[in-house]
Amino acid sequence: MKDKIAIVTGASRGIGKAIAIELAEKGANIVINYSSSEESAMNTKRRCEELGAKVLLVKGSVSEVEDCKDIVAKTLEEFGRIDILVNNAGITRDGLAMRMNDEEFDSVVKTNLYGVFFMMREVAKPMMKQRYGRIINMSSVSGLTGNAGQINYAATKSAVIGMTKSMAKEMATRGITVNAIAPGYIDTDMTKELASTQTDAIISSIPVGRKGEGEDLAYAVSFLASERAAYITGEVIRVDGGLAM
Repeated sequence: MKDKIAIVTGASRGIGKAIAIELAEKGANIVINYSSSEESAMNTKRRCEELGAKVLLVKGSVSEVEDCKDIVAKTLEEFGRIDILVNNAGITRDGLAMRMNDEEFDSVVKTNLYGVFFMMREVAKPMMKQRYGRIINMSSVSGLTGNAGQINYAATKSAVIGMTKSMAKEMATRGITVNAIAPGYIDTDMTKELASTQTDAIISSIPVGRKGEGEDLAYAVSFLASERAAYITGEVIRVDGGLAM
């Protein structure tokens, strides 16, 4: 993966940070997209640079099409090409459907679904021109099985799978693969907000008996972004310890 150019959205912390660091360790140069915490983004940047990567920070919300265009434009201006896109940015606004307001539904759709579409559309042209690309979209086991209290989130993550398969068919003849990863229960800032009783209940239902780490997802992303995954496209890989098995 040496000198490949990788955009990772939502890369200032958590899963995105782990992915950016893993790709940097494999030799890629990294574009770190973040929407709010510049300090966290700088921490990720420093870690990637310690591994020898060239790093570009681009602030912007993937829910806004102009921000997505800006991320891609600045990447091309800095590096001249885009080899890898990891659509990691996402939010939750959990609640029972009967109590969920329009803003809670819309905000999740705009970030988790529109953001993936906007970014894929914007990188498609340069990737097609260079006849090479790796796109990895972050779905969720919630998109495969549904989840009470997450009707908005599950809807977007299910839709990401449909978009992944459609884009894979559109891009396959140009040397571009498009795949999705469906994480299970991963140790992140969002899951840290759960009560210990909720956490224990979830872990008890995971066959491998533990929650996942950001690195577990980063390793899967690294493989799909590599030359060794050139014959894999339109696939959804669960990284969930068997939770949705």
